[in-house]
Amino acid sequence: MTTVRTTEPPSLPVRDKAAARERAWSGVSPMLTRLADEHATGVLVRERGTLHLVDGLVVHAESPAAPGLDTLLTAHGALAPEVWQRALTAAGTGRGPGHHLIDGGHLAPGALELCHLTALYDAAYFVLAPSSTPGRFRYGTESRLGPVRPVPVPALERETLRRRELLHRIWPDPAADEVPLIRAAPVAAPALTRRQRTVLNQVDGAHTATDIARELGRLAFHTLVDVRRLTAAGFVSPQRRPAQPQSARGGPPPPTGLEQLPPDPHITLLKRLRDALEAL
Repeated sequence: MTTVRTTEPPSLPVRDKAAARERAWSGVSPMLTRLADEHATGVLVRERGTLHLVDGLVVHAESPAAPGLDTLLTAHGALAPEVWQRALTAAGTGRGPGHHLIDGGHLAPGALELCHLTALYDAAYFVLAPSSTPGRFRYGTESRLGPVRPVPVPALERETLRRRELLHRIWPDPAADEVPLIRAAPVAAPALTRRQRTVLNQVDGAHTATDIARELGRLAFHTLVDVRRLTAAGFVSPQRRPAQPQSARGGPPPPTGLEQLPPDPHITLLKRLRDALEAL
């Protein structure tokens, strides 16, 4: 009798779920992901601001939609405006303003790091917003803020997505994020926090959420959270552009008399709920 020896079949590979998730992660900005992989140093310019990278890590972010580090430090007395100006002047000698603030005893290293990271994440949320124009990168330009803690690109992008999802859960319509805000009359007004009342006091038909953040010296994203909660509660609404009168287009004249009375607040609430459901 002939004995046939067979080798043991190779074991099937076990899928590494963590590695699979990393491979599936495509990032918020493919260009930013590529720059991180290249360990690039320079400035990424996007439609709504800039990100400064050193060796593929984000060290600074700027956006017109978010108050800068100077505003956050000086608005509530943590730093005198003239001290910040002197720090900027000292930066012209080759050292960043952060070094001047720490060496002069104006800020502790931990306080500067915390403020810097808070401002970075705040501005980066807007910089990484969906854009209609491609970004561009300038190699070789570094931010000279001073001693800062860099942020890995995946961590920054995941935090940006988390913030988007948070705003969507609060109120799915982003219309109130960028246009002037007006007050509304809620049907059943819930109690407001002191922070929300402060934001509501700035609503005057001319200020946007960004204007309110800069006026109060607060983070722009946190102000968006307050604005969306106030919108969901019916306290504020985005100011709509006035519709062109029908008479100007050759149609019937604008309404007069009873048709100009304020709308029923219950009907207004139902329309807001309908708009929210349609935005889901």
